[in-house]
Amino acid sequence: MTLGAPSVMPGQPPAIGDLVAAPEPTFSFEFFPPRGDKGEKTLWTALRELEPLQPSFVSVTYGAGGGNRAKTIETTERIATETTLLPMAHLTAVNHSVAELRNLIGHFAAVGVRNILALRGDPPGDVSGEWIAHPDGFTHAHELVSLLKESGDFSVGVAAFPERHPRSPDWDSEIRHFVAKCRAGADFAITQMFFNWADWARLRDATVAAGCDVPIVPGVMPVINVRNLERIAELTGAHIPPAIADRFHAVAEDPVAVRDLGVEIATELCDRLLSEGAPGIHFITMNRSTATREIWQNLRSVAPV
Repeated sequence: MTLGAPSVMPGQPPAIGDLVAAPEPTFSFEFFPPRGDKGEKTLWTALRELEPLQPSFVSVTYGAGGGNRAKTIETTERIATETTLLPMAHLTAVNHSVAELRNLIGHFAAVGVRNILALRGDPPGDVSGEWIAHPDGFTHAHELVSLLKESGDFSVGVAAFPERHPRSPDWDSEIRHFVAKCRAGADFAITQMFFNWADWARLRDATVAAGCDVPIVPGVMPVINVRNLERIAELTGAHIPPAIADRFHAVAEDPVAVRDLGVEIATELCDRLLSEGAPGIHFITMNRSTATREIWQNLRSVAPV
């Protein structure tokens, strides 16, 4: 088994939907738009350190309420024009009219970005607050998917939630919403972070049973800081299995041990997901490269590139 992006003809950026549907698993990295000069330097250091691994693609997040919109566009454009990496832009519907969304889509197309992750988005300020649609905008992610598909030759991804979206009342509702995004034209999905491989398998099996065979790429984030573990879980809705939480808390006073444990747990999760048929791994890097590179090296020892 080989991880990595298939070769493509020069001048023909591949569609991520095609990459994740190919027989060989992909690997990809997620970054967030930097804040300030220090954040800018950290991001571009990570990008340059990960670029030699030749990931299948990289993504740039959008921020709650589109708060980082300008920086997302700028960063995505720079990746497209200044690196060998294939960028995917996140685009959220929250706080945007349809006209604004059309303008943003046009801008991405103009700079050659044709891979977009379509999201409804979290409310600005308080991610757990009331979600209010823009009066001239969309209420659901599947509407944004449809708009993208109507707007040009875009490969469109959507979010998936192995443990159920915090706002979904039950599992059946979760699957219905996901299938609606598939039927609107989604080519692939990337999951929220999680810790139990069986949650991903359950989501995959449930969607296939509902008639949706869109590839679902697991999102994996190595934990390198115990202080942030609970906060991240709170923001994402991810459940931390007690056995994993206990292992982290047992070494909480030793930053090196925490980091090593995070790499170990993430490697084990990725290996199991790939063995269960996951179409790839999407690493949530938090704009750092070292842990992700170590996990990738660990995976290479199991499945040489």
